[in-house]
Amino acid sequence: MTDAAVVLLDARATVTGWTADAERLFGHRRADVVGRPAAALLMPEDAARLPVLAARCARDDGWTGLLAVRHRDGHPVVATVRVVPAGAADAGAPRWVALAADTDGTPGWRMSRGVLERMAAHSPIGIAIVDVDLRFVWSNAALERFGGGPGHERIGKRLGDIQPGLDAQALEGVMRQVLATGESVADYEHVGTVRSSPHRQTAHAMSFTRLDDDAGRPLGVYYTVVDVSDRHRARERLTLLDQAGERIGRTLDVVRTAQELADVAVPGLADLVTVDLLETVLKGGEVDPGPVGGPDAAPLRRAAHRSAGDPAAAPAGVGQVVRHPAGAPPLTALTTGTSWIEERLAPPAGRWTAGQDRDGAGPLPDAGPHSAMIVPVRARGTTLGITTFFRHGRTEPFDRDDLALAEEFVARAALSLDNARRYTRERDAALVLQRHLLPHRLPEQDAMEVAACYRPADELTGLGGDWFDVIPLSGARVALVVGDVVGHGIEAAAAMGRLRAAVQTLADLDLPPEEVLAHLDDLVDRSAGEDEPGTPPRADGVRAKGASCLYAVYDPVAGLCTLASAGHALPAVVAPDGTVDFPGLPPGPALGVGGPPFEAIELRLDEGSVLALFTDGLLAAEGPAGLRDGAADRERLRRVLERPAAALDDRCLAAVDALVPARPPDDVVLLLARARRLPADRMVSWELPADPATVAEVRKRTSRQLSEWGLDELTFTTELVVSELVTNAIRHASGPIRLRLIMSRTLVCEVWDASPTAPHLRHPRTTDEGGRGLFLISRCTQRWGTRYTQDGKIIWTEQSLAGPSV
Repeated sequence: MTDAAVVLLDARATVTGWTADAERLFGHRRADVVGRPAAALLMPEDAARLPVLAARCARDDGWTGLLAVRHRDGHPVVATVRVVPAGAADAGAPRWVALAADTDGTPGWRMSRGVLERMAAHSPIGIAIVDVDLRFVWSNAALERFGGGPGHERIGKRLGDIQPGLDAQALEGVMRQVLATGESVADYEHVGTVRSSPHRQTAHAMSFTRLDDDAGRPLGVYYTVVDVSDRHRARERLTLLDQAGERIGRTLDVVRTAQELADVAVPGLADLVTVDLLETVLKGGEVDPGPVGGPDAAPLRRAAHRSAGDPAAAPAGVGQVVRHPAGAPPLTALTTGTSWIEERLAPPAGRWTAGQDRDGAGPLPDAGPHSAMIVPVRARGTTLGITTFFRHGRTEPFDRDDLALAEEFVARAALSLDNARRYTRERDAALVLQRHLLPHRLPEQDAMEVAACYRPADELTGLGGDWFDVIPLSGARVALVVGDVVGHGIEAAAAMGRLRAAVQTLADLDLPPEEVLAHLDDLVDRSAGEDEPGTPPRADGVRAKGASCLYAVYDPVAGLCTLASAGHALPAVVAPDGTVDFPGLPPGPALGVGGPPFEAIELRLDEGSVLALFTDGLLAAEGPAGLRDGAADRERLRRVLERPAAALDDRCLAAVDALVPARPPDDVVLLLARARRLPADRMVSWELPADPATVAEVRKRTSRQLSEWGLDELTFTTELVVSELVTNAIRHASGPIRLRLIMSRTLVCEVWDASPTAPHLRHPRTTDEGGRGLFLISRCTQRWGTRYTQDGKIIWTEQSLAGPSV
């Protein structure tokens, strides 16, 4: 130790000599310290260590280390102290020589070359030095653990020569960067295979530092290597688990969820993954709790497949039934609910091997050791299927840590699969109910040519209560209905069914559209009170349970369409020339939420005009209803409806395809109705005086008109109907009477009078002399009824054109 302060100590560690360098370093004068114990000059913590250090000096003939000496002014001075023997301990002669050097501003005490060489050679960290050509000039013994042979065999070789499995080009690129810039690179992580473990991927943390000579010229690169494979694998597992949490269960689709599980596990965990589920699970059925009793009772079907060889290839065997030999590990895992692992699976003949099944993807390539894991898919105490993981080729076999990761993967996916199964069951039930409650086919009628398209939502949260209906009415008229119940799933479908039945009942009463909506409003309010007694009433005392509805009645004789809306989207009218218009219509409040009374408007439709009624799902692809631009929505619909199409069905389907995806976020209904006009020669109308003598003349006119229409076989029945209806009007009403005959799909007979009182059907006794008129009419016709107008009522009947019904 050059430039060191010298202090002499006797056998009792008493100061016997104090040099000028010691006085300069510690501030104490010679006269003040000679004869004092050395412990009095040390800071308390080091003074307490002095007996131990003295014993070590006696045992090892010296000691080197750091001591904190109290300066004369009181502050500590940390010095590097080296104590060596001074000779025999004669009386009064010094026993020890202590050399002290200030550590302030120095990296530490100077070591001999031998000490440094021994430190580098015996370090547990791999150390190597390469020259400016990146050829090895020195390496320690620890580096041999990473392969490449002993250190003397490395001399003169480059990294790629001794470790062909590493990405030598990338590592040498880092070394060249350090040589060029002089900036060290620390904790550079490299992943690859080394010669010592060719089947195992390892991770190393490497640090690179440039070595310069005294003139600052680079001599080479000094680098260290630490095996961080365990840390790397732990980080990879955490990353895979994070990916599993993000990517598995993004949809409520069983097959998609199974495929997401397979996609996440390849290639991070396995080279090939298959997911086989019970057929009941794929169909959304109920599964018995606990392990599966056996494959015969519950067959497996391939739900997902992913291979690292060709990720873009079509999944092999997906959808096929998977069979395994009796006693095979997959069946054991399925029936017991426990995982199975084979760390090294050599496929001897006659036993189950990794990837082997009769209808699946086929055996894996037999290139090197094989390894397999089978993990049962279990959720909420129920076994849903199995997931099988394979490794092959030069990949290292599975270990217990891999099995734990696979079980974590499958456990996360199992909950999503079970949720998807339950969703599938509920959605299928809601969809079946919805489809059964919707019209199976549109009724035949002459007023309008009608086409409808219903597209269910992709998600259960979107599958709601959208419905439509086409209802033939008296007088050759037709009612068009489109509605949407607030809510989703089975409850919404059931509510829709009740509303549709109510609309059909109200339509049979021949009520005006605004009155139909008023009755529906009362029905929705009563249903809300029955289903949810705790629902708070609205301001006018009515509980809120919303639904929307658009009700339209078209009369082909007059060419008039009467519409009323209860919170529903406005219809569109496509003129015969292709132009699209959106008529102004009072929207009215939604059903069950209260508000002003419903209003109706009348539209005159030219023959060939198309009336488009739809639910809000038709335009939902552009975003939530609350954020959409109504004008922009109408413009989109306008552009689609303006496109020509030969058939109305094609036009309806093309419009839905253009506006919504194949699996929309909300239910979609589009109802297109092309207006027809009843030919003038198929309708006659006569004004009649209120005179009983008129009845005979009416019978003659009716007979002649039926003869012109070729309906002579209906003459007798129709004369009877006309006589009875006109006689009742003359007897019970006042003012003029009007008779109208319409030949449509049926023969319609209508008698109008100004009286608001309607007759009712009686069942007379055998002794009664009257009251049989309407009873006879009901027996001779298909249908009859009464509808009210603003200035009176109309009693109507319908007869089949095929002939009399009696």
